[in-house]
Amino acid sequence: MTYNREKLGAFVVPTGVGASIGGYAGDASTYARNLAKHSKLIVNPNVVNAGCFSGITSNMLYTEGYTLDSFFKGEINLIPSENNKIGIIYDKAIPQDVLNVHINTQNAVKTVYGTDIRAYEITEENAGVEFYVTKDGYSTGSVKNITTVENSCQKLINKGCDAIAIVCLFKDDNSNEEYANGLGVDPVGGVEAIISHDISKKFKIPCAHSPAFIDYQIYPDLINPKSASEYITPTFLPCVLIGLSQAPKISKDTNTGINISNLDFLVMPYNSLGSTPVYEAVKRGIETFAVLENKTELDITKEKLFANSNIKIVNSYEQIAEYLKI
Repeated sequence: MTYNREKLGAFVVPTGVGASIGGYAGDASTYARNLAKHSKLIVNPNVVNAGCFSGITSNMLYTEGYTLDSFFKGEINLIPSENNKIGIIYDKAIPQDVLNVHINTQNAVKTVYGTDIRAYEITEENAGVEFYVTKDGYSTGSVKNITTVENSCQKLINKGCDAIAIVCLFKDDNSNEEYANGLGVDPVGGVEAIISHDISKKFKIPCAHSPAFIDYQIYPDLINPKSASEYITPTFLPCVLIGLSQAPKISKDTNTGINISNLDFLVMPYNSLGSTPVYEAVKRGIETFAVLENKTELDITKEKLFANSNIKIVNSYEQIAEYLKI
């Protein structure tokens, strides 16, 4: 099942469910980087995105959630790529000073990393993003005008862009105190996934979202290390651009690139097993690990959903790394 004689795994941490590892700001990166020493690794952006930093390595495939589900269903293949031509969509609602900070950021990433940022488009209308955390502790929200985002995406594709970064305005609120202390749920993660899923579904193109906030000052208060990378930067755009630069392209030709039949294993938090990747991996006999040291606000375990499956419950990510060394 290996790809190009190298083991192929998927390291997934669902977005907006309060994962104790990977639910904050790039705090799953160290664990993923360790596994990527021993295997090529598909990761969702939530695993490696860290504000002005990125945990991604050359042995990782940066793959958005909707595309990830399609891959596991066998609907598409992933074609490894480098130096993608990135287009950026900016929400019209972003004030000029905030926009300037983001344009300076994209230019800095282009200068330092050589990232191929081809163009940017400002939406014709406000996207109208709203976000909140439910009583059950899940991050979600809505986008009043996703069509204006889609229209800008099409313009960038027409200009030759083959990966898309999306930056929408998120109105600041006071819901981040627990998150800053390494508790609770990332309040913006859920609606970010809604935005990127829509673009991935409609255009079959690598994409990821970065929020823009009106208040872009850097706060001097000490916070939990798991959240720290998002509190020392005025914009989270760098990690998205770095990830998208090497995101795999998407193909409906199942004879090209990486197919689900090439996947050797899947790694998930212990109690968030109710997703498409898990269902498909179990159905296809792909080795699946549920990691006890990583728990979420969900309560979907092997015992509740897959009692008779071959899912392996392990204590830590390090155990999986040791297994891969064999």
